[in-house]
Amino acid sequence: MSLERRRQMIEPEHPSLSVVRQCELVSISRCGFYHRPQGETPLNLELMRLIDAQFLETPWYGSRQMARHLRREGYVVGRKRVRRLMAKMGLAPIYQRPRTTVPNPEHRVFPYLLRDLAIGRPNQVWCADLTYIPMRRGFLYLVAVMDWATRKVLAWRVSNTMDVEFCLEALEEALARHGRPEIFNTDQGSQFTSPRFTGVLQRAGVRISMDGRGRWMDNVFIERLWRSLKYECVYLHAFETGSELRAGLARWIGYYNAGRPHSALAGRTPDEAYGTAGMERLAA
Repeated sequence: MSLERRRQMIEPEHPSLSVVRQCELVSISRCGFYHRPQGETPLNLELMRLIDAQFLETPWYGSRQMARHLRREGYVVGRKRVRRLMAKMGLAPIYQRPRTTVPNPEHRVFPYLLRDLAIGRPNQVWCADLTYIPMRRGFLYLVAVMDWATRKVLAWRVSNTMDVEFCLEALEEALARHGRPEIFNTDQGSQFTSPRFTGVLQRAGVRISMDGRGRWMDNVFIERLWRSLKYECVYLHAFETGSELRAGLARWIGYYNAGRPHSALAGRTPDEAYGTAGMERLAA
């Protein structure tokens, strides 16, 4: 259950349960109940949109290079602000760096299983990733599950936080509608290393694969999906609300699956390559 849903369950005027006791029952801190994150300023939202667009072109840019780029574009901005915004967007440069931290033992990191693996049939390998989606007055996050061999988007969800809940919803929908893959590949984001997420895959008998840190090429097809989606849909429409965004994404993903041929698929669409053309429509 999401943090916001648990907040909504608490009744400050409850006749017999204090706020502290209610917080204990729904497993959030009292500070977590009272704290309401402030939205970003219009300038920061504009900076985040520019950072997102530039990062698609130069995914090796860290906060120093991104701040320099924004200053060249005429914005008075420091590295500290850019670092904070990039962290909020979930962006990290792809350069290699020494491994200086040990993963939390509750969040096991699985080995990468796709190296030198010939992938040529549906449901052999699925992959998942999430990305930042700018809107006119804010932003949301999008997660998608994709079939590696056919490029078909099997399920997707949007959320205003990067928690595990919406990732689980997308995964469970994909499994319910399409069966299970042999291997499921993700990056090492906390949503995907969560025992709740990996537990669903393990109970389904799916082998789990995870990219090396900073190696976006290990999940290259879904990275290409993000680039196409943003340039062909998100950046062309300044969506006002979450419902407008969901409707726009549903239209574009429907087109991508059913109407967009791929040269790598011998001119077929993802639906045709997967073998389910016209049988279903994805809904958020």
